[in-house]
Amino acid sequence: MERIITSLLETDAYKFSMGQAIYHQFSDYKTTWDFKCRNTDVNFTPEMVEEIKNQIRLYCDLRFKEDELEYLHNIKWIKGSYVDFLRLWKPRYEDFIITTDAECGLAIETKGTWLNTSMYEIPTLAIVNEVYFRMAYNYDELFESFKERLAAKVAKLESGEYEISSFSEFGMRRRLSAEAQELAVKTLHESKIKNSTFVGTSNVYLAKKYNITPVGTMAHEWIMCVGQGNHKHNPAYSNWYALDAWVKEYGVLNGTALTDAITTKCFLKDFQLTYSTLFSGCRHDSGDPYEWGDMMIEHYKNLGIDPMTKMLLFSDSLDFDRATAINKYFKGRVKVAFGIGTYIANDTKVPALNIIMKTTACNGMDVAKISDVEGKGMCKSPEYIHYLKRCIEWRLNHPDDLLR
Repeated sequence: MERIITSLLETDAYKFSMGQAIYHQFSDYKTTWDFKCRNTDVNFTPEMVEEIKNQIRLYCDLRFKEDELEYLHNIKWIKGSYVDFLRLWKPRYEDFIITTDAECGLAIETKGTWLNTSMYEIPTLAIVNEVYFRMAYNYDELFESFKERLAAKVAKLESGEYEISSFSEFGMRRRLSAEAQELAVKTLHESKIKNSTFVGTSNVYLAKKYNITPVGTMAHEWIMCVGQGNHKHNPAYSNWYALDAWVKEYGVLNGTALTDAITTKCFLKDFQLTYSTLFSGCRHDSGDPYEWGDMMIEHYKNLGIDPMTKMLLFSDSLDFDRATAINKYFKGRVKVAFGIGTYIANDTKVPALNIIMKTTACNGMDVAKISDVEGKGMCKSPEYIHYLKRCIEWRLNHPDDLLR
């Protein structure tokens, strides 16, 4: 199989925004990441596993090119010191453990510095997806169904049937293939869309290639590791530590906060006037989007902030119909935007894979995500999850008059 990942820019934009802050503030942190396939009917054959190993070896041979580094340097929130680090950086195949020791037939674990392991997540998931769909199905037939469905979506966008304000493509981690994602981004970029605006893509390589905006700020790993990777921290204050470190790095730039790492209700305990003012908005990634949006609007109003000056970015399992309904509900009450992933990058006649790679340990300690719905976390320690939930419950039921 041809090389799947062809550039180290081929990852989601938030890996660079988090990566810079990790480099400047947490370069000594070490993390463990684990792969999981949530599909119960999917099996990776030994041949697939070998091809995945081969593709990850090829990925680990890549280096940043000077024009890629120059592109990154021209992004206003990326600093020269981080670009110089990336000039020296390389992925390490030695950080990967890839075996068949899992129910689905594929187990992947990465261990090493957070600077390294954070960068592996998105390319690894893209490799797993493409290997699976090329080897488990007739790929040419899948790609034809992908093109047909993409054309139907674009026709509705161009007719104005869909009305979703601004949206970005967020599909690299679960894309059908590199070819499919690029076709989707190119087609959306060139289409004459009515009542909506295609803003950009999370894939930095494609953003550079098509001169569109690379979109993304922070992921759950940021809150989990910053907030829970230091044993001195009370994990119920994870958001405070993560927001504080982010503002230290970026000030008012690059400011979309993720709310559901340890539940949105706990997040709002820390997202008070200073952070609500400094951050341009928040991202929704679990739970009911209408309830979440109403809660965020009410929160801004209670702080004396006009919600129309803030952006709510929705990114949880969206398609254009759901996005249109959400946009209609919030229109005139708050600015909204959408990050749409699998529905753009892997919509074919067969179901997409539901695969993830999550941080499971930081500095030798368990870390966990407690989102606004059950089942989105991935922690190896039930005891730690129980402890974290008790910390969150205590925090929600007590006034914030204790030292952090």
